[in-house]
Amino acid sequence: MGASQIETERLILRQWSDADIMPWAAMNADPLVREYFTEILNYEQSARSLGSFRSELDERGWGWWAVEIAETGQFVGFAGLDVVDDGLPFKGVEVGWRLAREAWGHGYATEAGHACLDYGFDVLRLDEILALTAVGNVRSRAVMHRLGMTYDPADDFTDPDVPGGHAVLYRSRSARMR
Repeated sequence: MGASQIETERLILRQWSDADIMPWAAMNADPLVREYFTEILNYEQSARSLGSFRSELDERGWGWWAVEIAETGQFVGFAGLDVVDDGLPFKGVEVGWRLAREAWGHGYATEAGHACLDYGFDVLRLDEILALTAVGNVRSRAVMHRLGMTYDPADDFTDPDVPGGHAVLYRSRSARMR
C-alpha cells in the first residue's frame, strides 16, 4: 500500500528515514520526553520501534508518522494513529504524538494532532478516535483539550506502561456521528 504523507501549514508527517534514527534515539533517551513512560529506551529499542513504525506505514498506509518541520526539514518527533494495544479495557484507534523537547511550546503537537484526526475521520472514515496518557501528563492533556477531545473520569483506567498505572482516556467523535 505504501505510506501516506500529510502536510500541514508548518509540518510534514511522513515515512521514517534512516536519518531519523539518531534524533529518535536521542528523544527516547531524554528523561523529560519519557517522563510518563515506565522506561527510557536505548538505541536498539529505538531502532526496533522505528522499524516497526516504518513497516506498519508501508503495510497500512497510516500509523506513527515521523514529524519534520516543513521549512527546515528538521525531524522533531512523531505523531499518528494506531490501533489501541491489546489488554486495555477498550478497543479502537488512538491518536498520539511525542516531540523532542526543543519542539515543545510551538503548537506542533496540536497541529499534528488536528492533521491526524482529520486523516482518521476523512480518509479512514473512523467514527471515533481515542487518546490516552498518564493522569499527570498535563501537556498532553492540554493538547487533547485544544483538539476538542472530551474527557470523562469514568473512563480512567490502569495502564501498565505509565508510572503508577493511572491513565486517562479522551475521545473525539466524527462530525458524521454527532
